Amino acid sequence: MSHAAGRSDGTTASGPGHLCWAFAEAGEFVTGAKRFLVEGVAQGKRVCVTAPGDVADLARRFADLPDFDNLRDRGAVRFKSLDGLYGTDAVVDAAEQVRTYAAETEEAVAAGFAGFRVAAEVTNLVRTPAQLDAFAGYEHAVDRYMAAYPFEALCAYNVPVLGTAAVDKLASMHPRGNVEGVPFHLHGWGQAGAVALEGELDLRAHDLFPWALDRAAPQWGPGEVVLDARELTFIDHRGLLRLAEQADRRGITIVLRTRRFSAARMVDILGIAGVRVEQVA
Repeated sequence: MSHAAGRSDGTTASGPGHLCWAFAEAGEFVTGAKRFLVEGVAQGKRVCVTAPGDVADLARRFADLPDFDNLRDRGAVRFKSLDGLYGTDAVVDAAEQVRTYAAETEEAVAAGFAGFRVAAEVTNLVRTPAQLDAFAGYEHAVDRYMAAYPFEALCAYNVPVLGTAAVDKLASMHPRGNVEGVPFHLHGWGQAGAVALEGELDLRAHDLFPWALDRAAPQWGPGEVVLDARELTFIDHRGLLRLAEQADRRGITIVLRTRRFSAARMVDILGIAGVRVEQVA
């Protein structure tokens, strides 16, 4: 699958939400992050850059942000180094990391900002298989938090270091970004804690979709979990069976809300348990 790091039009590095930002060179991360931060400042949010390296060096790389000195003096822009925060091969605890960002969001709002926005270069936190698995779970957890609270993030990954397969996996756990060719996006949606599924579940998703479900579904439930699939343009029987497997494993019912009449027919014909299809406009 292809990756378009640092598009010149900036369309994938702006707008609210949770972005997966693939880059090949450090300058591409800085360019995308600047656009993301400038928009956040314009919306009255506190913004932050988190990346490896010295804090002073990070600040110098972003010193051309408009009104930089004033922003930094009043705490509207901050910089944090990943160095020392996590040890080599450290595995992120999803719940703890979400609590950390929730606290920073609450602090920003209490200080009079409209919310909190962070651009994070987190390649070093997903280098090993164990790290990748844990971080994918965190991405889903924090995405569901973002759906209900004024926190937004750009998560940046170095493609030459990680490889396209790993970045594609991470991109599938984000609603937006600059990674092209990923067949679907599984992410948080709405203040009620629903989950959204967009794109297509075809042969290209045969291996990727079960992987994403295994990292996201442990955070679902109990009871019924609404999967908003109004923007899912295609799902085959394999996709429905993967959802049924998760429902059985977690002891939950997955309510698939879709515009596609075919999904309900397949569930009925195949006798798929644990998945209830609700057709919506």
